[in-house]
Amino acid sequence: MRIVIARCQVDYAGRLTAHLPLATRVIMVKADGSVLVHSDGGSYKPLNWMSPPCTLAVREPEPDEDGVCAVWTVQNDKTDDRLVINLHEILHDSSHDLGVDPGLVKDGVEAHLQVLLAEQVETFGSGWRLVRREYPTPIGPVDLLCRDEQGVAVAIEVKRRGEIDGVEQLTRYLDLLNRDPLLAPVRGVFAAQEIKPQARTLAVDRGITCVTVDYDALRGVDDPTSRLF
Repeated sequence: MRIVIARCQVDYAGRLTAHLPLATRVIMVKADGSVLVHSDGGSYKPLNWMSPPCTLAVREPEPDEDGVCAVWTVQNDKTDDRLVINLHEILHDSSHDLGVDPGLVKDGVEAHLQVLLAEQVETFGSGWRLVRREYPTPIGPVDLLCRDEQGVAVAIEVKRRGEIDGVEQLTRYLDLLNRDPLLAPVRGVFAAQEIKPQARTLAVDRGITCVTVDYDALRGVDDPTSRLF
């Protein structure tokens, strides 16, 4: 991972346009190629980012680009989306090898929820079948790989509480799975007991289906049909 702290101006162009005026920010370049721009506030979410697959190109500034010491252009390899970072002053620049990440360790409820959904895969639709639990990808296993009633491959990410980072995780899995001609096209399902509104919005924008699941009903300790409300 490369971490750069710099005074910079950022412009995003593609499906939408966004501009960040000159300020001091943290720029992260990850081993998977993703580039994220963070401020010193606003919680964990970056101000702007480019997800892989993408290419980072660095050039020297033109004579009319006064005060700029370098220009980074991050181009998405599949779309016209582009992130342009004008660096005016680099305050820190370091690279670190973080090694192989073991991945997120699920808590007891989340792990059990995955098992239950694998056993009751028709929760997602009549005619669905399980291909494999923990289906491997180069960046970690996707929780469930299934086939729907039409035989289309579906990658399912299971969470106890569905948040934005879970949607991002599933997005990365889908990108890799769709490179496999034996699986593509692969669509995604984000399944959780509770899905945050921001996560649902992001999932819908990326063509991912959200499904809220009832843990007690899957365990057989609650019958939803017997409830008054």
